[in-house]
Amino acid sequence: MTFDSLGLAAPLLKAIADAGYTAPTPIQAQAIPAVLKGGDLLAGAQTGTGKTAGFTLPLLHRLSATPPVKNARGKHMVRALVLTPTRELAAQVEESVKTYGKYLPLTSMVMFGGVGMQPQVNRLRDGVDILVATPGRLLDHHMQGTLDLSKIEILVLDEADRMLDMGFIHDIKKVLAILPPKRQNLLFSATFSDDIKALADRLLNQPALIEVARRNQTNDAIAQKVHPVGRDKKKELLAHLIKSGDWHQVLVFTRMKHGANRLTDYLNDQGISAMAIHGNKSQGARTKALAEFKSGELTCLVATDIAARGIDIDQLPHVVNYELPNVPEDYVHRIGRTGRAGCQGEAVSLVCVDEQNFL
Repeated sequence: MTFDSLGLAAPLLKAIADAGYTAPTPIQAQAIPAVLKGGDLLAGAQTGTGKTAGFTLPLLHRLSATPPVKNARGKHMVRALVLTPTRELAAQVEESVKTYGKYLPLTSMVMFGGVGMQPQVNRLRDGVDILVATPGRLLDHHMQGTLDLSKIEILVLDEADRMLDMGFIHDIKKVLAILPPKRQNLLFSATFSDDIKALADRLLNQPALIEVARRNQTNDAIAQKVHPVGRDKKKELLAHLIKSGDWHQVLVFTRMKHGANRLTDYLNDQGISAMAIHGNKSQGARTKALAEFKSGELTCLVATDIAARGIDIDQLPHVVNYELPNVPEDYVHRIGRTGRAGCQGEAVSLVCVDEQNFL
């Protein structure tokens, strides 16, 4: 199957070709035609399956097929809203919108907290067709009267399961209350918990259902290993694995922010370049750490689960669970950062005796 056969507009096909993609992934092959039809969609897809293009491409196609909606000042009004749980994911989705929409006369912006409001206000004033946002900052703008969502035609909830895990359900309900009732809704979630089903029932109208990977299933391209080790020996074992294996790019998960900081200090002392990303780090520090990790300047990125959503690196060879997560879904998400885009990956878990139950 090729992208040409999916019914996308020529400017989109040109942008896809520029990006070097030829064949759609399974989620894209199913989601794109479903979204183009104009109905609601419930899609089960993990990160790394190509789901972002699965909704941005048809969203761009649909918006470009009709003239822009303008306000009294002649500026474009927001017609599509994508909500994401984290800043990193928001930035990444908007990057995709720009990549695929570069030959279309549509404008987009990303909006999240941790940075000043005024530049965002100015950008909104200039007119925006597609808005990618985190829920909290979106509501801040709404409260201050700097954002008009009355012309929204398409709403996307990306990584909806993670939004619920992070306690955004009240914010999402507030956002839904200010949107026009007649719109197309697309909900993407890696897992289908009862809470997600309840949200889908509330939000979606006779949705098409797509599920690419089986629920909470790990990727076959990932070799999973466990090292039983005493808690106080984990640091040394990790440093040993990185050095002896000559690892150049490894993503390490810890449970707590302070644990991430301590581990980062230790690794740097051992001559292994490491940085931490978690909720207490400024947006600037998180962006810098991610950029250096992607470019290969930084060997080790130490992250908590919340911060790691939206880390999208095509060929990440190693993921280490320095501590196991409490829930199986988080394990699937964590190790799913490797073994992507047809590459092999390795996931290593360092497990001490009091983590046996989680294992």
